[in-house]
Amino acid sequence: MTDAFGRAIRDHHRGDRTRPLRQGDGEETHEHPIEAFYFTDFDPSEDSDREWLASRLRGPLVDLGAGAGRHALYFQEEFETVALEPSPALVETMRDRGVADAREGDMFALRESFERDRFGSALAIGTQIGLAGSVRGLTEFLGDLAFVTARDATAVVDCYDPDHPEAADLLGYREDPTPGLAHRVMWFAYDGETDPTLRFRLFSPDRLREAAIGTGWEIEAIDREGTGEGPHYRAALRKR
Repeated sequence: MTDAFGRAIRDHHRGDRTRPLRQGDGEETHEHPIEAFYFTDFDPSEDSDREWLASRLRGPLVDLGAGAGRHALYFQEEFETVALEPSPALVETMRDRGVADAREGDMFALRESFERDRFGSALAIGTQIGLAGSVRGLTEFLGDLAFVTARDATAVVDCYDPDHPEAADLLGYREDPTPGLAHRVMWFAYDGETDPTLRFRLFSPDRLREAAIGTGWEIEAIDREGTGEGPHYRAALRKR
């Protein structure tokens, strides 16, 4: 299986990257900003936006789609943190950077990886919940997340709001006639290798609330201030 995305970030970390990581949709392509997205330190004391996120989490924590370990490196100093990534190269990168428990795994197969009530909190930052593919898929993911977290667990996830007027400017954006829903389609390429096309579903906060019904989760807060003025938002969830 290809791993262009993960290899580019690993090579960047090791100082071996000589070509850009490209993300694209059809003929439209951009250079993906690796350093800014994956290697800046996460320090909640620096601003209220990071404190908002950190204050919502407790241990044990599962970091889903942990990337290069930006959040895991901070939270593992506070409590037990398990960093989960499907990319072997990113798991290598996290271990190189000092993440104590970096594992290769699928965030959409949590019941196969962890026992019931294993975690006190979950973090999924990077809009990867959109890979659930549909409202039903998101509901199934939240149900699985409820299974592997304690009865009083919390979680923080993020997404793009298709109801925001700037959402249509996103690379790979596709409209949907249903209010609160859209698609995003894009691929990553690096050093002659192209990963399979990623197909995200974009959910408005109201659609996220809808998906959470019956899963054991409720939306406690929506944060837009900490994500800028565009369509990106973070959601804090709590078990009911």
